[in-house]
Amino acid sequence: MGSEKTVPNGIKFFIGGTSGMAATCFVQPLDLIKNRMQLSGTKTSTVSVVSNILKNEGLFAMYSGLSAGLLRQATYTTTRLGIYTWLLELASKEGQPNFFMKAGIGMAAGCVGAFVGTPAEVALIRMTADGRLPLAERRNYKNVFHALLRMTREEGVFTLWRGAIPTMGRAMVVNAAQLASYSQAKESLLDTGYFEENITLHFVASMISGLVTTAASMPVDIAKTRIQNMKMIDGKPEFKGSVDVLTKVVRNEGLFALWKGFFPYYARLGPHTVLTFIFLEQMTSIYKSKFA
Repeated sequence: MGSEKTVPNGIKFFIGGTSGMAATCFVQPLDLIKNRMQLSGTKTSTVSVVSNILKNEGLFAMYSGLSAGLLRQATYTTTRLGIYTWLLELASKEGQPNFFMKAGIGMAAGCVGAFVGTPAEVALIRMTADGRLPLAERRNYKNVFHALLRMTREEGVFTLWRGAIPTMGRAMVVNAAQLASYSQAKESLLDTGYFEENITLHFVASMISGLVTTAASMPVDIAKTRIQNMKMIDGKPEFKGSVDVLTKVVRNEGLFALWKGFFPYYARLGPHTVLTFIFLEQMTSIYKSKFA
């Protein structure tokens, strides 16, 4: 069987990043909608956000921040999936790792990946949020590299890692949930006898994984999004930290506001998870059959 063949770590990192970047090209508009909804501070809906963007900014605005989304995948996904598959392979030498071991490996991979990917994440949040601001307040970044350069010059290099702690926290939740639930769902589906190792299995396992991940990670995601987009008010930051954001959201907007943007988030995370894992599995099997 081809599964006995091993893929070098460098190729694992490359396949991980490329599969995430390919998936982002399909789901960038959903990321934009999710970020706008999380930043709104008022009750809003997916339909109203989309119609406002199309009416005020035009169709191409749906892809605002694509360069940042791609750089985020190139840094964050390359690192997290590369580290996850590498650690999983190491753990598998001692026998099949259990769910908690997979979750722990997922958290470690996500934490490191998030730190590496935070600068692109900050640029992505700002670029997708820009269109909702009055013209005079817009940052008008031309692309992700222009954004990173201006942030460094105007606000200092540490701004690139603003919100790194909630970003790493979110990534630990996302990866523990996503990577572990994907592996677990795949294993459980195979055990039913109705599935075999193919795209259908990868698709169903990814959709289950996406749902688990969305529910678990949204509150941390809202904290991260608002911290990364915040401005200074009278020389003081708008929020003191993640707990401050979550407390204010619950107090001012209600408990369920922590899951604001659930459907675009799942609509983005579900297909993104599906496409990433499908690209990942297909590219890995192609590598094994052609080069290993």
